[in-house]
Amino acid sequence: MSVFFKGKKRIAVIMAAVVTLMNAAPVFGAESAPSLNVNARSAVLMEPSSGIALLEQNPHDKFPPASVTKIMTLLLIYESVERGKIKWDDVVTVSDHAASMGGSQIFLEPLEQQTVRDLTKSVVVASANDAAVALAEFIAGSEDGFVLMMNNKAKELDMNNTNFINACGLDTDGHMTSAYDIALMTRELITKYPTIYDYSKIWMDTITHKTARGESEFGLSNTNKLIKAYNGATGLKTGSTSQALFCISATANRDGMDLVSVIMGAPDSKTRFHEAVKMLDYGFANFSLMKGDEAGKIIDAIKVIKGNVEIVDVSVKSQVSCIVPKGKAGTLEGKAELLDALNAPAAKGSKAGEIVYYFEGEEVGRSDLVTCEEVEKARFGDTMKRVIKDWLKH
Repeated sequence: MSVFFKGKKRIAVIMAAVVTLMNAAPVFGAESAPSLNVNARSAVLMEPSSGIALLEQNPHDKFPPASVTKIMTLLLIYESVERGKIKWDDVVTVSDHAASMGGSQIFLEPLEQQTVRDLTKSVVVASANDAAVALAEFIAGSEDGFVLMMNNKAKELDMNNTNFINACGLDTDGHMTSAYDIALMTRELITKYPTIYDYSKIWMDTITHKTARGESEFGLSNTNKLIKAYNGATGLKTGSTSQALFCISATANRDGMDLVSVIMGAPDSKTRFHEAVKMLDYGFANFSLMKGDEAGKIIDAIKVIKGNVEIVDVSVKSQVSCIVPKGKAGTLEGKAELLDALNAPAAKGSKAGEIVYYFEGEEVGRSDLVTCEEVEKARFGDTMKRVIKDWLKH
């Protein structure tokens, strides 16, 4: 590591030796994505850790999304569990409204009770409309209240061409989104809640119906045929209606790199899967992923002013990824920019600077550098120990 000074910030240059790719060059932003002739209304191929679109076709045009809508429903389910609003073992009582949903369903009955876990599994594997609405009502009190949450989350994720009307994706006037927006919400779901794959990779399973007539097993079969047919497939959600035609947000992983392939408005189911595979194959054949320092890695230390310690270690808050085409040699270089000093007191995780990553001289990402421990204000005894220590040095 070489260190030099510039202005009021201390700069440390860290060569990320963990990854060196043959003939690689950086890819910057969705605006640079080439088009691909896809037999569908619109399509996007995205690398989720960086959020970079590698291929696009009418990415921001608005269309009905069918059951791909449920990606947002699932995102809010997982978010509600994380925040403690609901638990996986909570029991949901099915309403008349939820039981009345048409389309793909698990044939829930009014007053039937199911756990959040089994309803979620049914949404992911079998694309169950009735399960999705039952969960929406359980979380928000009503489907309308849940839809408000969906649209608020869409705004938070900068899904600028999205408007949800229901929680399951049945054709309704005004229920629209874009391929790019689907990629954004898919990215959010799989990066924040990768345990979704525990369900999305299930090929067949069962749930138990518990009604006044007794108990009966109901089979679930995955609507995403790529789970069996495509090497590295991990999910995620299919959809089809008369207005939306055939849609999918397909996720896959090879050699440590995830890709999201979104197809909207393919003419038939076979074409939907074929075109999604075509984009995934293109991505895995032409791109690789470079990663910066892992979250939590100690990069340097920063001086503390009037603290109970003189210096404190700082670490990377979140890992930075860079998607690069296969072809040129290059190394990811990180430059840590630290504040001159940190004023005590400071909580653990306080920002102490940033690490900026460059590839071939151009910035490809950055992360905060944060303190590894809490720093308290110096007490009289701490100050005296320091004075004596400095005196003894002389």
